[in-house]
Amino acid sequence: MDPHTLLWILFWSIFVIVSVIDYSVVTHRKTAIDVKTALRWTALWIAVALSFSAAIYFLHPKGQTIFLEYISGYLTEYSLSVDNLFVFILIFSLMGVKEAAQPKLIKLGIYLSIVLRIVFIIFGIALVERFHWLLWVFGAILVWTAWKMVATEEDEHVKPENNLLYKLASRLFPLHNDPQENKRLFARYDGKLFITPFFLVFVVIGSTDVLFAVDSIPAIMGISQDPFVVLTSNIFAVLGLNSLFFAIRGIMGLFKFLKHGVSLILLFIGAKMIIPGIGKGLSLLGATAIGGKLEGTEHWFKVHTSVSLLVILFVLASSVVLSVWHDRASKVPAAPPSGP
Repeated sequence: MDPHTLLWILFWSIFVIVSVIDYSVVTHRKTAIDVKTALRWTALWIAVALSFSAAIYFLHPKGQTIFLEYISGYLTEYSLSVDNLFVFILIFSLMGVKEAAQPKLIKLGIYLSIVLRIVFIIFGIALVERFHWLLWVFGAILVWTAWKMVATEEDEHVKPENNLLYKLASRLFPLHNDPQENKRLFARYDGKLFITPFFLVFVVIGSTDVLFAVDSIPAIMGISQDPFVVLTSNIFAVLGLNSLFFAIRGIMGLFKFLKHGVSLILLFIGAKMIIPGIGKGLSLLGATAIGGKLEGTEHWFKVHTSVSLLVILFVLASSVVLSVWHDRASKVPAAPPSGP
């Protein structure tokens, strides 16, 4: 069997198995998932995603190169997914979503995210193949996103009442605000169909998913334009977020500087995409010496794929270590004043 076909079959098989198990763990569990259990499940899904890279290394014709691109893409997209979960938790808090209803919303959000990413990936790759200069545009989007992540507080840009789709849904459809209807999108009363507050939360989650997809696709395109790498690393990064949600909800304090780390990664990838475009412009203006060197960075990063992976690993590890250190330092009681 062709190695590409075998890898695709392996990927979709793992995707189905992980989705079914993860859904069952969250849906059919009678007791709440504690942090330790959630972390164990999260570690398992990360191990599955990383194990798939071994299959890539040994089966893919360009094993080492695709392996490094997949790992780099997975780590980037997974770190973005973690940051996205913080936004979901904030939305739940602002909209008063009960804990019992949150797992279902997360599941719906994940499935919608997978569909959106597949659509965006298909169109994104097709456009880049035809218009290579779009990579420079994507790079500019990433640099802007990196700045926005650091400069804007989470609660400043997550305001459900200002969401356009939220406003339209609440005005176009009759709303039945029954506190008992906290797990259904629609409810029927007196023969009439109503939307529920649960539906409005899903609208906000769904529109947020669109923004996340817009941010994540340029990020992975800056690492690889191989459809296999882009699709598999993206979807594996989203799988298992059910469990990760419960883990993050319990240990949010340990991720204080993750957003800053993710923004640095986006800045690095964005700059890597923009620099060849700047070189192209300088070459056209006559500065061929420096322009040619800047244009050559695109080829250099393709040859030295491990550099991107090392930068991503270093930034993520540093942000986690710094977050843990800050969390422990903030819990150390201040020394009592000395003196009589």
